[in-house]
Amino acid sequence: MSFFPSALDDLVEKFASLPGVGLKSAQRMAFHILSLSDEEAGDFARAILNAKSNVHTCPVCQNLTDQEECSICRSAARDGEVICVVTSPKDVAAIERAREYNGKYHVLHGVISPLNHIGPDDIRIKELVDRVAGGQIREVIMAMNPDTEGETTAKYISRLLKPFGVKVTRLAYGIPVGASLEFADDATLMRALEGRQEI
Repeated sequence: MSFFPSALDDLVEKFASLPGVGLKSAQRMAFHILSLSDEEAGDFARAILNAKSNVHTCPVCQNLTDQEECSICRSAARDGEVICVVTSPKDVAAIERAREYNGKYHVLHGVISPLNHIGPDDIRIKELVDRVAGGQIREVIMAMNPDTEGETTAKYISRLLKPFGVKVTRLAYGIPVGASLEFADDATLMRALEGRQEI
């Protein structure tokens, strides 16, 4: 039995359906929405509808944009011969925050995961292969998470790209800055040793 009106229950349920949002957080968000003025609530609802109707994938890199092509693909200042392959648009934002990468991107919108019934045809691998087949790419950087699905996806893509003679690299993995060696797992230590650099 619910203690709230059905409209409020429905709002709580919608917030709770969002990734990472539990029931208590959903209730807090719903009560906050109710505390907004009609104008603020309308602005919030319009922002959701506006994003839903205007944001789409860039036809080149598959990142999210509200233009014909995203700003990174349109930029002449970026190195168009290097593509960093990431799992989601959130990964693009993370790499851009570092301000070290000046190439372009390709967003897969997922990874190969047989347990979740996600195969190569379910993510944007074909579009990447088509870009590389165009002959303008010299390096493809695999920037997937260092887990089983990320590694599987990276290896699958690298095999597909081999016939094009393009250099395929991956991000170095290792000990995080500020971490202690005694707490590092075996796989992290192995990758840190493999990726060691001269100083």
